[in-house]
Amino acid sequence: ILAIYHKPLRFLISIISCKVKNGKLFLATLAAVLGPLSFGFVLGYSSPAIPELSTITDPRLRLDDDEASWFGSIVTIGAAIGGLLGGWMVDKIGRKLSLMFCSLPYIFGFTIVIAAQNVWMLYLGRVLTGLASGVTSLVVPLYISEIAHERVRGTMGSCVQLMVVTGIMGAYIAGMFLDWRWLAICCSIPPTIMMVFMCFMPETPRFLLSQGKRREAEEAVRFLRGPDAPAEWECARIEDASDDQGGSLGMADLKDPGVYKPLGVGIMLMLFQQLTGINAIMFYAETIFEEAHFKNSNVATVVVAAIQVVFTAVAALVMDRAGRKLLLILSGVSMCLSTAAFGVYFKLSSETHGNSSGLCLVESPLAENPAVGLSWLALASMGFFITGFSLGWGPIPWLVMSEIFPSRVKGFASSVCVLTNWGSAFIITKTFQDLMDLLTNAGTFWLFSGCCALNIVFTILFVPETKGKTLEQIQTQFKGTPE
Repeated sequence: ILAIYHKPLRFLISIISCKVKNGKLFLATLAAVLGPLSFGFVLGYSSPAIPELSTITDPRLRLDDDEASWFGSIVTIGAAIGGLLGGWMVDKIGRKLSLMFCSLPYIFGFTIVIAAQNVWMLYLGRVLTGLASGVTSLVVPLYISEIAHERVRGTMGSCVQLMVVTGIMGAYIAGMFLDWRWLAICCSIPPTIMMVFMCFMPETPRFLLSQGKRREAEEAVRFLRGPDAPAEWECARIEDASDDQGGSLGMADLKDPGVYKPLGVGIMLMLFQQLTGINAIMFYAETIFEEAHFKNSNVATVVVAAIQVVFTAVAALVMDRAGRKLLLILSGVSMCLSTAAFGVYFKLSSETHGNSSGLCLVESPLAENPAVGLSWLALASMGFFITGFSLGWGPIPWLVMSEIFPSRVKGFASSVCVLTNWGSAFIITKTFQDLMDLLTNAGTFWLFSGCCALNIVFTILFVPETKGKTLEQIQTQFKGTPE
């Protein structure tokens, strides 16, 4: 029915949108994105904490090179597990309760870090905060996509990545003034606030309708859209689409193009996001800048984080105008060129100083005599990379993941995508130093550049444009049926 009356529906939606008020939608989004803010603090915590823990006087807590690598990367193991757990939770207890419960491992994890008496307690704290990050990275995009209407869904969904990078920058800045224990205390504040705020926010109408709670779903729509919004009509539209999609997930559904096509796109988006090298670069941002001859590397990493925040905000503002696909392509081109330039920097630098042994994350003779002008190539390359990533491949994979799956497979498909993202993040982060040793620093960044070129081709060929479409229209597009 929706497919047949597509154009009249669009006209009707444009009339109805005039009655929609976004105030409480923005409030619900703000409460939810405190989760990604917490997630950002988790990611950013390792950069200022590792140098301090590597030189701490207490031998029980002092990290050697291998332990520091695990401290930075083990969070991704917890996040991969959290992605699987989150997929089960959103279907069983709902989006709202899943988001509230994921506050607990954030708080407990940072509490264990604060009270740590040995390295294993540090690891446990990082795994727990990683677990919470995995749940957050699945639940929050899903929650926002289901409460936002199509005209602002791109902007609202991009706020997820905006808050992640804001949290990373907050951790970097706080790390300049606080020691590692006080920094952990600071990082535990956002999830505590989120748990309180989410108590007053509604469950998503789609989940309530899937549980047969029509009255509560209409109340949620009125809360999110305003008292004059046509709650009955919106709920009926969601129910019609759910009836067309069928019931629970079965093995036969994997042969349905409406399932396997978006699942393939979601998995590849997450894989390509990590193959840009973003997490490896951000986890070791301070060390990379030290090797790029910047003595004030902590200040440089704050600048990089600020660039992320600014351009992720720009992406959020233009997302519903420019569209997802165009921004992904521009982002891929930017990262491809900048990582290639970073490789050129390291190649020229190693030739200048007669050192082609690769980048050592502890100490390098290159830092003693930087090549004039080359350091600025490193800074420009890093800034250009972060700008490109923030405009497209940072926020958009998470946004598209929350838009493309039918309701009956959202939990399963989203958990597979999150597992792919965090599993590949762990492998890349943990093997980053090995790649540097094997391929040299220049070769590693050229490898990332090649991966960025591949993601451009993938975007052009396979990623659909979802701008301005309802979730039901997007899912119809994958099935190949006429709108």
